[in-house]
Amino acid sequence: MGAIVSAVPMWGLVALGGLVLVQITLDVVSLLDLYRRPVEQVVFANKWIWVAVILLVNTVGAIIYLVAGRKPAILFEGTPASSPAVRTENVAETLYGPRDGSDQG
Repeated sequence: MGAIVSAVPMWGLVALGGLVLVQITLDVVSLLDLYRRPVEQVVFANKWIWVAVILLVNTVGAIIYLVAGRKPAILFEGTPASSPAVRTENVAETLYGPRDGSDQG
């Protein structure tokens, strides 16, 4: 074993170490994201399929999950307000009370 490793140039060992570090980092990031993400936001709605893809397809599996396996989060549910100005005015009235009209010219 020692003879095999000594035959590999130093830059090759450094490159191999870098690739191993990238693969482990991608696997950890992908698995943590999969763990924290609700089932509704995962393609195929089955997390076990993605665990197998991430772990068994090596680096490519983690990249596939990060690119195509996640559905975007729903940012807003319901009907939006009629206009942002009305919403801002409501917030100002809630914070400071209704306008008394003394500041209008």
